[in-house]
Amino acid sequence: MFPTRRISHKVFIGHVPVGSDSPVMVQSMTNTDTADVESTAAQIYDLAQAGSEVVRITVNNESSAQAVPFIREKLNALGCDVPLVGDFHYNGHTLLKNFPDMAQALAKYRINPGNVGFGQKQDMQFSQMVESAIKYQKPVRIGVNWGSLDQQMLAAVMDENAVSAAPKEADAVAREALVRSALESAKRAEEIGLASDKILLSCKVSRVQDLILVYRDLAQRCEYPLHLGLTEAGMGSKGIVASTAALAVLLQEGIGNTIRISLTPEPNGDRTQEVRVAQEILQSMGFRAFTPQVAACPGCGRTTSTVFQELADKIQTYLRTQMPIWKNKYHGVENMNVAVMGCIVNGPGESKHANIGISLPGTGEQPAAPVFIDGSKAATLRGDNIAEEFQALVEEYVRGKYGT
Repeated sequence: MFPTRRISHKVFIGHVPVGSDSPVMVQSMTNTDTADVESTAAQIYDLAQAGSEVVRITVNNESSAQAVPFIREKLNALGCDVPLVGDFHYNGHTLLKNFPDMAQALAKYRINPGNVGFGQKQDMQFSQMVESAIKYQKPVRIGVNWGSLDQQMLAAVMDENAVSAAPKEADAVAREALVRSALESAKRAEEIGLASDKILLSCKVSRVQDLILVYRDLAQRCEYPLHLGLTEAGMGSKGIVASTAALAVLLQEGIGNTIRISLTPEPNGDRTQEVRVAQEILQSMGFRAFTPQVAACPGCGRTTSTVFQELADKIQTYLRTQMPIWKNKYHGVENMNVAVMGCIVNGPGESKHANIGISLPGTGEQPAAPVFIDGSKAATLRGDNIAEEFQALVEEYVRGKYGT
């Protein structure tokens, strides 16, 4: 049974709705030098093609600010309308003021309350950024981060805790400071004149249990849409597992309106992996469908052949590659289930449960591969071209099932 989504304001990031009854949105961030228009636009395009519905870019100096309108133009020329979010730290107030074309080209601004100035300058610089958002009618994500927490806020919460009759532990104090920084910054933005339906919040930390506790608290104390992400999640399986563990709990509780998986890519690795992981979390939990799913057995002593592994990989790669073409041509194909099984134990049964499935012969089994379509046996494949023949059957099924 799906959780009841926590109702929040609805915010539009360009043409993308976030919050209220909108589906949980997937976003990502580039790691190119934004001043390099060609490479940044190319990576944004790849992320959008992979399924990122919003892409965040660093805007940290004059050259990056000057590049933003040209990046937007290049994407438009490619037919890519993905909204761009400007990630500002330290000098955002100056850049937004001095580069109006950049301020207009962005669909949203990300402001970190811990990095918008210090001491007496903090309120002024924060106000200037919010005023730019009002001027250009852009939403703002107030994104607090454990690693750059407003030290004045932390000190104030620590002082309160020190004189409390029941003082909290240090981690609990830090979590309270995070939540309070986000909420008080949002309140300040509204006082300046930014509408509540132009504000999103995030409070990112790098430990799973802390993230869960912070967002449970934040969700109880506001009605703003919330962006989820385990910051600095790490590389490879560690980052994937940690992000999934944290976000799955919160999403199951109805908390969260947008997500990003902050993976450290392998050297020269594929940046789009973070998009795929985000999609797979949402699809595995049944909240959204992005691409046909492939069920494949893990293999055992009955399946010493690697044929089923190679076929499962080939089919899964094929389906994901086809989705940018299929999504506007074959309505509902993203909900299709495919089974590629390795032996007779669970193969036929799992194949019958799928829209289309194949049960390959295990070790010592008859060299025949029955194919099931919508629960009924439709063919038996034999010989050296099973993979190609099954892929052709999948293509035929997609055209027949989803092409009307």
